[in-house]
Amino acid sequence: MPASTTSPKPARAPRRAGRALQKGQQTKAAIVDAALGLATHIGLEGLSIGALADVTGMSKSGVFAHFGSREELQISVVREYHARFEQEVFYPAMSAPRGVARLRAMFANWMQRTSIEIDSGCIYISGAVEFDDRAGPVRDALAGSVLTWHAAMKRAIQQCKECGEIQPDVNEDQMLFEIHGLILALHYEARFLRTPGSIDRANAGFDNILARYGVQP
Repeated sequence: MPASTTSPKPARAPRRAGRALQKGQQTKAAIVDAALGLATHIGLEGLSIGALADVTGMSKSGVFAHFGSREELQISVVREYHARFEQEVFYPAMSAPRGVARLRAMFANWMQRTSIEIDSGCIYISGAVEFDDRAGPVRDALAGSVLTWHAAMKRAIQQCKECGEIQPDVNEDQMLFEIHGLILALHYEARFLRTPGSIDRANAGFDNILARYGVQP
């Protein structure tokens, strides 16, 4: 019998598998988005597979299948929060010239995000309260994200020195401490005490820091 000249049909399994993987990634992203929304209001410790199943309309087993544990869910939320923080605060500031202009842009973007989080809540701040004395992967993820941002701010301060726009003997860690302190004070004053004018005072505080450390004419 002569060999068949009919070409074999291409396998469809890889394409179906690819679509399934993409759908799974989209579902996981939607779950993380919902979890982040919950965490900003009730904290990372308030997250649970059950609560998230209720919010997303999924089964508990369906949510659990994407993470495997509550801890992994919390870490995924921290990573997503950090990614959004970078997109809103860090990357836009990189278009500003090195030096005080870039440092100002970073602080302005940070303040813009903070002014929104006064109503919704900040994962970095609430997470620090929840996990400050609890060792483990969630605390490590939180601390690592904050330290990454601090390192970026410190580099911006160092660039200010290199550009001759702040005094050469300025201690970068001290200046960073004072700038970060403004954000922490703003959250306390505006979110907890609801003190009017807190945002204006934080901005004035930043101007005072630059004036104190800047190069005198």
